[in-house]
This record gives sequence, structure tokens and C-alpha cells, in this order.
Amino acid sequence: MTVSIGHLGPTGTYAEMAALTFQTWLLEHRAQASNLVAYPTIAQTLQAVAQNQVDLAIVPVENSVEGGVTMTMDTLWQLDQLHIQHALTIPIHHALISCASQISDICTVYSHPQALAQCQQWLGTHLPQAQAQPTNSTTEALGNLSQDRTIGAIASQRAAELYQLPILACPINDHPDNQTRFLVLSREESPGGAYTSLAFSIAANRPGSLLKMLQIFADREINLSRIESRPSKRSMGDYLFFLDLEADARAAITQAALRELIAQAETVKLFGSYDLKNYAEIAE
Repeated sequence: MTVSIGHLGPTGTYAEMAALTFQTWLLEHRAQASNLVAYPTIAQTLQAVAQNQVDLAIVPVENSVEGGVTMTMDTLWQLDQLHIQHALTIPIHHALISCASQISDICTVYSHPQALAQCQQWLGTHLPQAQAQPTNSTTEALGNLSQDRTIGAIASQRAAELYQLPILACPINDHPDNQTRFLVLSREESPGGAYTSLAFSIAANRPGSLLKMLQIFADREINLSRIESRPSKRSMGDYLFFLDLEADARAAITQAALRELIAQAETVKLFGSYDLKNYAEIAE
């Protein structure tokens, strides 16, 4: 049976690159054929797998420079059907793509907000006059570049090759070790692994409320590799907290911690336990 994999499009995005990498891994390690399906937004990609339109979704969740991908976190909180199967990190090397004769001719630079933020120092130095224009993906604006020589886009070298567009500068990301972590999600239960992701809300915003929740893991010497907050969207000052644990949810000590967290928190959502691989490991 061929597996369908949803990802953020159009063609040439880093999400597609991650999907292609995972597609190769599926074929080589599980003899599993697959096809890719592009969606206009991260939210639609996740909703597609929740609604059984595709079998898997690959979405970015965290960048080493700019932190959490807010649309991914917000949509995961809203959906109850999805479970993490795998996680992978890929290196991110941004290119300035444009049909302009020279960089100084560019007045507007289009890209995903994460990519714009990851290149803000470079843009401030080389294109201080240009306006940054957010898009749903790094490749959304590439089809318009040949029609307007005063605009540019930040995307991958691969995207420039696919759309047959010139690269004026590369790499332009401010930090050379820029990486993004992607999650592979499906409706099936998670397989287990070295990492567990979850989120929770607190019923009342009182002094020590968050500390009390985190102490549950500290008392059991479960390390937190990531903690991030997002507005609950219910009222000002009310937050959700996203955690990554260096523990398997199937382990007895983790089970005990989760039972205590569920008893004390308002809502707890367990996204699953999984293993994390980097691009080089998967490409082998």
C-alpha cells in the first residue's frame, strides 16, 4: 500500500525537503512506497491527516534560531487525533532569489516569517531599504519573481533550481548552524522513543502554578529539553505550555509523572513518544 504524506507547499519548501528525506527512509528501511501531497498552510497540512485525507503529515515545529513554529503548536493543541511517529532535523541554508540585476534594486523581500527572521541581520546590512513581506511558505512568491524585478524571495537553493530562478546571494541566514526540527504525525498511536512531547494548561494563574507542574518532572529527574508557552487565546495572560521530555511515555516513571500532571493541570495533551534523527542519519 502506498502511503500519502502531506507537507507545506508549493514545491520547493523545506517541508517538502523533509518529506522527501523521510520518503527515502520509508522506502529503504521499510520497503514502503509513498507519494507527497502539498498544502497551502501548515494548519491545512495537519488538518488533512486528522481528516483522513492523507496518512502522514510532516510539519516544522522548532528552529534552532527562531524557536517554536507557532502555527504548528497552535494547530496541534486544537486537534486531538494526531500522534507523533518520528522527528527529524534538517540543515537550513537560505538563498536570496530574484530576477533583479543587482541586490540594491530589490524593494520587497517575500518569505515565510521564520525565514525572514532567520535572515534579519543579513537583510538589515545588505537590503536596509527593502520591505519584508511574510508569506505562508518560502516558495509561495517564487512564481511572481520573473514578472517584477524589484522583488526577491528567501528560499532554498533547491527551490531556485526547481523554479529556474537566479540566486543573488547564498547562504544569507545569520547563523551557519541553522536547523529546523520536523515532526512526522499520523492518526496511529506513537511507537515510543527517547523523547516525549506534550502540552498542558493551568486552571488558575497563581504564584508557583507553573513551578508546581515542572517540579513533577524534576522530582523524578526527567529532563526537559524544551519548554515554550503559547497564548491560550481565552484571555490576556492565560497560556498553554509545550514540553519536550527526554523520556519515553511508556516508562513507569514517566507514567507516574503524567498521572500526577493530569491530576493537577486543567488539560493535558500527550502528542506522543518518538526518536529524533538528523538529516545525515536518515540520508544514510
